[in-house]
Amino acid sequence: MHIHYISEHNSILNHFLAQIRDIYVQKDSMRFRKNIERIGEIMAYELSKTLQYKAVDVQTPLGIKHTTTIADTVVLCSILRAGLALHQGFMNIFDNAENGFVSAFRHHPNQDNYFEIKVEYQAAPSFESKNLILIDPMLATGQSMVAVLHKLLLEQKPKEIHLAVVIAAPEGIAYLEQHLPENCHLWVAALDEKLNEKNYIIPGLGDAGDLAYGSKL
Repeated sequence: MHIHYISEHNSILNHFLAQIRDIYVQKDSMRFRKNIERIGEIMAYELSKTLQYKAVDVQTPLGIKHTTTIADTVVLCSILRAGLALHQGFMNIFDNAENGFVSAFRHHPNQDNYFEIKVEYQAAPSFESKNLILIDPMLATGQSMVAVLHKLLLEQKPKEIHLAVVIAAPEGIAYLEQHLPENCHLWVAALDEKLNEKNYIIPGLGDAGDLAYGSKL
């Protein structure tokens, strides 16, 4: 798996990352969503550098400009519900992309720390021979990402697979490396220290879905 860490050098990305972690700033859910969206825009821009382009001639008011435009077809697919704000950031950049959505959640059958990943709702276009970008802000254990991809890839084969996460734990990255094809690309805005005993990212930022859209039952 090819891993791209995009916060290694100082940029405005680190400013937005600091704000989504700050317990005082993140109380403003609208600001939290907007910062996640901005991070998505930055990640999409960095990812766009790896795609295929084609030469085109553009008619301007004063002449012809020889330039390039994106040649690849992109499908954005988000894991609900936490992925929605990040999805918007990617959609702002890849404005011609097709879009899909999948639900995945931790199911605790014994009401303890053990959990299984349930993948239920799915609405996605065909991504056969296209560039699939799977979007989820938090990569903790990696099990949700793998479960969703396995479900999506049952009948279709994309040209390339890109996974976009805001914050990742080393354990989640290791799990992806064990269970996903080598030609996958993982895009990480920030790599954190570890998972705690409940498999939440430390220091992380809390529950991204709750911070963006309110607490759930």
